[in-house]
Amino acid sequence: MEIVNPNAAILTNFEVMTALKNMKNNKKKFGLRNLATITYETVQYLEDTPCKEQSSAGIVEFLHAMKQFNLTKNECLMMVNDPPLSPLHIQLMIEDSDERLTEEQVAKILELAGKLRTACETVTDSTTSPEASADG
Repeated sequence: MEIVNPNAAILTNFEVMTALKNMKNNKKKFGLRNLATITYETVQYLEDTPCKEQSSAGIVEFLHAMKQFNLTKNECLMMVNDPPLSPLHIQLMIEDSDERLTEEQVAKILELAGKLRTACETVTDSTTSPEASADG
């Protein structure tokens, strides 16, 4: 097997988890035991990350809002995979953030990341809360 184009696409954790779950559901049972183990362990890991509750629409909305900050694709990818909680978190994700971003921009990024996290938590709360199951 040869990798033709190693940079064909950059995937978020959400996209990787979705692809692995689809592959798991559609796979044929032809002795791919090692692949099954890797797939299982990767999905288990990803289900402990924020991507478990993310949606395609939420990610697209977040990335659209982030365009105003002129961040690289990799910086945006890191923020989708692990939405920042503090200015320090942003400093670790964005190269030369103190030179490239103002304090107001950092605050705006934290607000947008908070919305991404809140959307994730809202999805979880509405699907797992006792009120949601009692009403249905």
